[in-house]
Amino acid sequence: MRTFNILLTGDYLGENGQVASGDIGLDVLDNVPHVRAGFLLDQKPDSNDPTYWDRLYSLEIKPHHIAEANGLVVLRPWVKASAFSKGADNLVVIGRAGAGYDKIDLEACTANDVAVFYSPDTLTHSTASAALLFMLALAMRLPQQERLARSGRWDQQASVKGRDLSGQTLGIVGFGNTGQELARIVAPFKMRVLAYSPQADPMRARALGVTLVPTIEDLLGESDFVSLHSRLLENTRGMMGEREFRLMKSTAYFINVARGELVQQDVLIRCLQNRWIAGAGLDVFEEEPLPAGNPLIGLDNVILTPHYLPATRQASRSTVASILRGMLRIADGGLPNNILNTEVLDRPGFRAKLANFAK
Repeated sequence: MRTFNILLTGDYLGENGQVASGDIGLDVLDNVPHVRAGFLLDQKPDSNDPTYWDRLYSLEIKPHHIAEANGLVVLRPWVKASAFSKGADNLVVIGRAGAGYDKIDLEACTANDVAVFYSPDTLTHSTASAALLFMLALAMRLPQQERLARSGRWDQQASVKGRDLSGQTLGIVGFGNTGQELARIVAPFKMRVLAYSPQADPMRARALGVTLVPTIEDLLGESDFVSLHSRLLENTRGMMGEREFRLMKSTAYFINVARGELVQQDVLIRCLQNRWIAGAGLDVFEEEPLPAGNPLIGLDNVILTPHYLPATRQASRSTVASILRGMLRIADGGLPNNILNTEVLDRPGFRAKLANFAK
């Protein structure tokens, strides 16, 4: 049987060449002799390159990366049309290890007879949990409470009282997998839950006790917490701007665990500086990594995490394992689930590539 070569992007590795986050599910490939796996070593961190972490989210797949690969597992790097400038004779499939795929040029992949699939469900619970964590930390004023304890200012206890989630209104913008999961896990807190999403399933919303609202304006003005869960598309890029933030209550909190580009970050900074809203919890940013001098870092009414809060050990393993199982299907001449560019399936070039691995 023909060997199927899988390469994973080098940002999975530490400087020592070992997987940085431990078990990511590579054992899925154990006892599969016709599959060989490795990493793009020129993308791993280098102790002699202090700029690596500044470039982490701008890494790109280059033509030499796909020259020998049959399957490519992508964590953070971009897959642009330029990756295919020398063709893609060997590459059959790209697996995006996550739910977002805005950094992959699907049209270019299709034109080069490369299928793209992803793992839309493996990070659902941990992402929704991250949003809930932000809600609780902001509501209970956890950062302020911690600062008092560390500085010994117990005399200021009364000045940092938080509030319960019970009876508050949660507004979920984007009611896909993570938005629905957030609605499910906040149910015990007895919140009023609103959701805005043009594609939302009314029956699913009703089953979760969620009220769908016709416009985002209706949601923003009513909510005590606004949690963003929309997919990054051309019509959602920058969807949260000055008009939207000014519609929110001055006592409300904003949470983003989706994509930084959904928000006009300069406006959000002004919003927090001028206390248009009470605060924010952010795991994602317009520019990543967040530059050292960014004003967000100095604000006391925002909690920041480095686009990694939902990447729990269980979620990381489940995500890579699911992608590798999809790769194994391709390696046996089959097809993985969750293919994004389904039009590639009828292209003669793709079908010829796939036939090379049929049993």
